Amino acid sequence: MLPAEYDITGKVAFITGAGRGIGKGIAQVLAEAGADIALNALTPRYVESTAAEIAKATGRRVVPVMADVTKVDDVQRAIEQVLKEFGRLDVLVNNLGDAIRKPLVPLPGRPDAATALTDDELKFVMDVNLTEAILCTRAVGPHMLERRSGKVINISSWTARQGGGEMVVYTIAKTALVGFTRAQALEWAPYGVQVNAIAPGIFPDPVTGGEERARQTAARAAQAVPLGRAGKLREVGLLALYLASAASDYMTGQTIFLDGGMSL
Repeated sequence: MLPAEYDITGKVAFITGAGRGIGKGIAQVLAEAGADIALNALTPRYVESTAAEIAKATGRRVVPVMADVTKVDDVQRAIEQVLKEFGRLDVLVNNLGDAIRKPLVPLPGRPDAATALTDDELKFVMDVNLTEAILCTRAVGPHMLERRSGKVINISSWTARQGGGEMVVYTIAKTALVGFTRAQALEWAPYGVQVNAIAPGIFPDPVTGGEERARQTAARAAQAVPLGRAGKLREVGLLALYLASAASDYMTGQTIFLDGGMSL
């Protein structure tokens, strides 16, 4: 039997960008631990089948919520929908994220890196990795602060510690997310709301990138990661469970690097 502190039966979690990948891995574990889940995605393409799959496997209520969480009005509508559907919101996981591998400016002598980020691409990377977390946290704030209870989990990246070539803006956004985690944790600590972050390393997802790309990524991880392998999506979920549960009530403002030693 698990310690009672890890039991989140009856809690409600809202997870952004959760139709596949790390978001799905987090949703699966939280549902197994007893939580009801609101799964967010921009379109129903993956999230509806993911919600049905997790609900069937766990017996929990899993509801897809379509919204563009980089937009204020969509965020507010999504949170209102969750509160109407479930009557409460205990855990927010700001998981949405994406990268575009291009240099900030064209690199001389590098024909393969001659195309720099466009203005639209720069805004996109900042919005999906940072703006969405700020908007969603702001939207759930009044509810959590009034109840004097809540957990916010931001999904950063190992690049927040090491950086990455041709990933400058992504690194900026994920590093800023670590700072946001610290600052928001201090602001909300007197109200019993904890804010922490997970910084994953390499976690290939066959659904997101295809089977072949996932195999190639895993092969590279075997050489590049000190522990000699890529991460499993479920492993992020297990850490998220700790941060979502009473087991982490004395932790706030922290970023945990779950990367097999890549950031050391």
